[in-house]
Amino acid sequence: MLASFVRPTPMTDRLYEYVLSVGVREPGAFEALREDTAKLPECEWQIAPEQGPFLAMLVRLMGANKCLEVGTFTGYSAMWVAGALPADGRLVCCELSAVYAAVAQKHLTAAGLMPKVELKVGPAADSLAQLLADGAAGTFDYAFIDADKGRYNLYYERCLELVRPGGLLVIDNTLWDGKPADPAVTDPDTLAIRALNEKVHADARVELSFLPFADGLTLARKV
Repeated sequence: MLASFVRPTPMTDRLYEYVLSVGVREPGAFEALREDTAKLPECEWQIAPEQGPFLAMLVRLMGANKCLEVGTFTGYSAMWVAGALPADGRLVCCELSAVYAAVAQKHLTAAGLMPKVELKVGPAADSLAQLLADGAAGTFDYAFIDADKGRYNLYYERCLELVRPGGLLVIDNTLWDGKPADPAVTDPDTLAIRALNEKVHADARVELSFLPFADGLTLARKV
């Protein structure tokens, strides 16, 4: 049965370089951030370059005005989303590390995008709880989740509350290097992602599209 499916083209290094060469129009300020991030030991936490314009396209197609990020790191995804928002648009970024948030602020400022961005530094669970306490439930058009995997279920539930009906949740790393598909892998992060993948698949509150793209990207539209 599976043999009849059309599977994704295997992504060799050569093919990946080709994809980047013809598929990503990266502004200089965005490239500068990516190059700065590449110097950090945790550089692999940054989204893949080809994910940036995809997220921006989603935001533009939705006509989104108010967006949310859970896990901003050094700000690459935030730059793409903020750049896609209208002049009066707003992106709320939740980032645990003041060090990474400072890098993000530096580059968002250099790109002229900081007026659209609000950086909330501290545990994302606390920032999301405060947004709900402040009456922001159902007011966001889009939410991107890319933070500590063990709390993905918590972030999913709170973002589902914060996003309006018809709004979009985008969850990164849902393939997690293929580990969720291997029942022998039982580390806490893999267990959390595997559980969330199964939960979202069965969740009647959302419409689902799971993309085998980069390290896996799940789109969940709130019904």
